[in-house]
Amino acid sequence: MARNPSEEERAEEARRALRNVERDAETIGSSSFVRVANHLTAKDADPDDPAELWGKRVARGLSLVAFIVLAVWLVRYLMR
Repeated sequence: MARNPSEEERAEEARRALRNVERDAETIGSSSFVRVANHLTAKDADPDDPAELWGKRVARGLSLVAFIVLAVWLVRYLMR
């Protein structure tokens, strides 16, 4: 037997859909440069926890350096 969703369930589903649309609109609306800068400066880290904040900044910076080194190595390797 099919159950009709109650008004409260429908309202919660609508709120979830609106949150998802708002989140996606923020992602699409911002430039790539701003998103990368926010990622590298660890805007998503807890500002009250300096270990987490600086740990994320250092790790993300090192991963960027490693990516650049590997990309240069690959290009030089393929150009032989």
